[in-house]
Amino acid sequence: MHATPIIAPSMLKCDYANMQQEIERLEAAGTRWLHWDVMDGHFVPNLSYGAMVIRSIRSRTTSFFDAHLMISDPATYLDDYLQAGCDAITFHIEAVPEPTDLLHRIRSAGRLAGLAINPGTPISAIEPFLPDCNLILIMSVQPGFGGQKFMPEVLEKARLLKPKLAPGTLLSIDGGIAADTIASAAAAGCQVFVAGSAIFDEADYTSAVQNLERLAGRVD
Repeated sequence: MHATPIIAPSMLKCDYANMQQEIERLEAAGTRWLHWDVMDGHFVPNLSYGAMVIRSIRSRTTSFFDAHLMISDPATYLDDYLQAGCDAITFHIEAVPEPTDLLHRIRSAGRLAGLAINPGTPISAIEPFLPDCNLILIMSVQPGFGGQKFMPEVLEKARLLKPKLAPGTLLSIDGGIAADTIASAAAAGCQVFVAGSAIFDEADYTSAVQNLERLAGRVD
């Protein structure tokens, strides 16, 4: 499906006034995934962008669009994100405790269907639904804000989930991913690494991305 490790820049941390330039810099750095953190101010205590913004960018890039819906009612708005051109759509088990129908809607549209799990939620909440998922996203911070400190205790979830996933199902991690945390996440089985500050706070995106890729690929 995709060569791993995958570094997925979190667009939550980009310069919104220069978004196209930011995407061009990311592509020049070798990234091929863009992670869109969608927040509704209800499921999480913050607001970000929505489908209209993502749709406006879709025609400007061929990058893979990885939408992370941190919203209370993803079923109501799913069609908006499908029409916006998202390639993968992930929503939270905490928002949709019975996610089978929604996962099937995403997959039937030809997109990757993902489930996200918060730090305090046990993996037993998502285990029954793993066969319907193309992607599992482990939150390594409390969702809602960028720049938070990585929670190493969530890596046990990755270690437990990895052998339970069907071949081809991607294990992603989001929150506090940086040079000092990415190797341990990779060692725990993660393949997709959502990184915000570790890329956007650096002057040289190429160096930042390549360093993260190197560290993610160096699993002892």
